[in-house]
Amino acid sequence: MKVTYPLISFTILSSLTSFNSIAADTADIAKKLQNPVADMISVPVQFNYDQNIGLNDQGERWLTNIQPVVPFDLNDDWNLISRTIIPVVNQDFGNFTESGIGDIVQSYFFSPKEVTDNGWIWGAGPVLMFPTASEPMFGTENWGIGPTAVVLKQDNGWTYGALANHIWGFGADEKKGETDVNATFIQPFIGYTWPSATSLFLNSETTIDWENDVESVPINLVASQVVKFGDNVFSIGGGLRYWAKSPDPAAEGLGVRLMVTWLIPQ
Repeated sequence: MKVTYPLISFTILSSLTSFNSIAADTADIAKKLQNPVADMISVPVQFNYDQNIGLNDQGERWLTNIQPVVPFDLNDDWNLISRTIIPVVNQDFGNFTESGIGDIVQSYFFSPKEVTDNGWIWGAGPVLMFPTASEPMFGTENWGIGPTAVVLKQDNGWTYGALANHIWGFGADEKKGETDVNATFIQPFIGYTWPSATSLFLNSETTIDWENDVESVPINLVASQVVKFGDNVFSIGGGLRYWAKSPDPAAEGLGVRLMVTWLIPQ
């Protein structure tokens, strides 16, 4: 069979065009994944391993956060972004092990579809906490409510900004020695996404417990890659976390974070 050079050139060109289209598509998805209020359905599953837990620093914890994100189209100008965090905990202290579910946190962000004139993206709304913990050590035994907000900018591959919330708890039983929650969460972040759909991100997740006057400050450095398997798109990543500050008997030192996010077509 004789193949002419123009046909070979056309085939190569078509393949390169298709490859570039796929690369651009996955790079755009990787960029959107760094935006907490992106108009995109996703199911991130975050695996965290921490150590040096307990009074004798012999404990270990595996915390899996299941975090579905669902956007709702309100009108021509606004989206409502639902973000849920469902924590699944397993702690091993050597002489005993505890497993179960923690308190579920539900956030709603009202977010403009258009960026500001200066290129900023933002969203704000309520955050709710539900006393769903299966074991007392995994939760607060409080209902909770408060405000949450996020602001970020994406420019030339860079993404930077911060997400924060504050939760006031209610429903604690003083007769049992329980106290209402009064906690602030602050998450500044910065990262870069390459045209190859590879991202490298740095953030901290500071929690300030005003009721007990303690702070927890883990710092996370995670790399991720967007990949396609047939019609399914995933982001797969992993990295290290370091506890810059934590109260006894919480986690200390180095930990590990792994992430898998499934993107659901709309």
